[in-house]
Amino acid sequence: MNNFDIVVVGSLNIDVTVDVPQAPTAGQTLLGGDARRSGGGKGGNQAVAAARLGRRTAMVGAVGDADGEFLLNLLREETIDLSGVQQASAPTGQAFVFVDTEGDSTIVVSPGANDHVVVDRDLVASARAVLLQQEVPSAVNEEAAQAATGLVVLNPAPARPVPAELLANVDVLVPNRGELLGLAGVDRGDLVQLAQGLGTRGPVVITLGAQGSLVVEEARSTRVPAEQVKAVDATAAGDSFCAALADAMLDGADVVEAARWATRVAAVTVTRQGAMASLPTRAEITSGT
Repeated sequence: MNNFDIVVVGSLNIDVTVDVPQAPTAGQTLLGGDARRSGGGKGGNQAVAAARLGRRTAMVGAVGDADGEFLLNLLREETIDLSGVQQASAPTGQAFVFVDTEGDSTIVVSPGANDHVVVDRDLVASARAVLLQQEVPSAVNEEAAQAATGLVVLNPAPARPVPAELLANVDVLVPNRGELLGLAGVDRGDLVQLAQGLGTRGPVVITLGAQGSLVVEEARSTRVPAEQVKAVDATAAGDSFCAALADAMLDGADVVEAARWATRVAAVTVTRQGAMASLPTRAEITSGT
């Protein structure tokens, strides 16, 4: 029996966000705006996004020091099940986020407790969909994908190699352009051909920022245009996209329809500052507010 709609296996971070005039380069010191401290981590963001879309959601992750309780309280407020979150003997993960005037973000992650996640196989197996990212060790994702009985969605961010064994257990892969090129081991190429050559058992949805997304299936590819909005902070856009993609597919949408819904959710996300704080509810999307 599936006890949860979505179980997210992934990172929980404290985000420290600073607005900057442009992304910093090597050796450069920039004056930025006031630092903002908030909840984040790709795993935590995806769990909050799913919960705000009305899904019964559980989190598998790890926290460490006092910052961990701050994060857990944020997740409790979203009624996310935390039985799969462990207390690790390491600092809670942190992400240092620099947001430029175009709303694009540059992020440095210190994993901390995220390197000590232990997979609750029973919890993962209870989910209709499992969301994975790469701010936890590869072995964690491999074990979770093996334990899953429902839809498996992998967002291969941050970019690093993905074992073939994991790719073979992924139903939907959601990379951005750079992550796809990295997975294919090239610095340029036809995105459709590269996606079709990865060896996943299902479609690849390539997120392209302001250009929308490209859904690549075995026999076709479909461009899904972005919605035209004024971007303020793109920090959690990919996370809201992944959660919304799974949300729509659980309702029976095909992957192209799901990408259109995910695009709407991500478009609202980028108009707001912060990570978890920027994630919209289903009512906000459907009402157009």
